[in-house]
Amino acid sequence: MQKTSKLARDGAVWGLIMVAPTILGLLVLNIWPFIQAIYMSFSKSKPFGMFEFEGLDNYIEMFQNTEFWKANWNTIFFCVLTVPVGIFLALLVATLLNSKIRGRTTFRAIFFLPMVVAPAAVAMVWKWIFNSQYGIINTLLGLNIGWLTDSNIVLITCAVVQIWSNIGYDAVLLLAGLQNISPTLYEAADLDGASKTRQFFDITLPMVSPTLFVVLIMRLMSSLKVFDLIYMMVDDANPALNDAQSLMSLFYRESFIAGDKGYASAIVVWTVLLIGVVTVLQFVGQKKWVNYEV
Repeated sequence: MQKTSKLARDGAVWGLIMVAPTILGLLVLNIWPFIQAIYMSFSKSKPFGMFEFEGLDNYIEMFQNTEFWKANWNTIFFCVLTVPVGIFLALLVATLLNSKIRGRTTFRAIFFLPMVVAPAAVAMVWKWIFNSQYGIINTLLGLNIGWLTDSNIVLITCAVVQIWSNIGYDAVLLLAGLQNISPTLYEAADLDGASKTRQFFDITLPMVSPTLFVVLIMRLMSSLKVFDLIYMMVDDANPALNDAQSLMSLFYRESFIAGDKGYASAIVVWTVLLIGVVTVLQFVGQKKWVNYEV
């Protein structure tokens, strides 16, 4: 009995030793900076990296700022544009790749390729494609549309690039979920005379719903904190900047350009709370549509 207890204790010690680097990295690189950001959000930036505690002034200023609410709307609208369409296309691609087609391994690699390319490179290529003067789209179609300068369509243009960039990765995740579905379920459905459409909605969707739920969480979080894509495609001189600026873009401008790190930290805290609320709602809602039964 003592020997078993000693082995269990030694196993626990070695387990803690093994996870210590990860825990240390989490504390140093994630938790402690966020604690600092919370403190800074209640403070006013001073010279030489100093801060002076001022209570709720940054939050009051933030909630009274129309630019902040515009960035909120842009971020939510970007989610609405990218998440449903992106997941639908990813599921469609995953379903096609899961079927018996020639060269499907090659197609999987092609769809996944955007994920291994640097986001900055992707943004710059698409920025050239959408250029209003010499972009390939306007040139081929004979149009004169300001894809990135028109305030009415700039966010839609960025959303197209976001969907294109993520569809391969999401499709690979969903493909893994599809391949875990037992073929006997489809065989039984065939014997019952169920059509392919009925099989998709009654078998495929319920069985792949746990993977779909994970992809949904990832996409919503990614869209709510989008920065690099919009930053690279819509520069500061762009007349449509205010209509494309996300919460993280506003944070960058306030922190690293305007130098008001206290106000910028308040934006970060608000964004984290927004992501937290959305995530909680997803976990509450998933009880109604996610099927964990095998």
